[in-house]
Amino acid sequence: MEVKPLSDLKPGQKGTITKVRGSGHIHRRLLDMGVIPQAAVEVEQVAPLGDPIGVKIKGYHLSLRKEEAANVDVEVS
Repeated sequence: MEVKPLSDLKPGQKGTITKVRGSGHIHRRLLDMGVIPQAAVEVEQVAPLGDPIGVKIKGYHLSLRKEEAANVDVEVS
């Protein structure tokens, strides 16, 4: 399996979160939104300039900034 930052995935790609990096408020915000290791994630849409990225995690939809998504490692399935 290949591990990539969430920000590198294309619409329709799915995977499992392996690690949430970052520090301070970004890390805490991601965890509070349910972006946690072992959670399944699917990229639904990416804005034309790459920011924001629409994802589906645990059955709900999130919009993440590219810098936030870059802190999330995903094992692509």
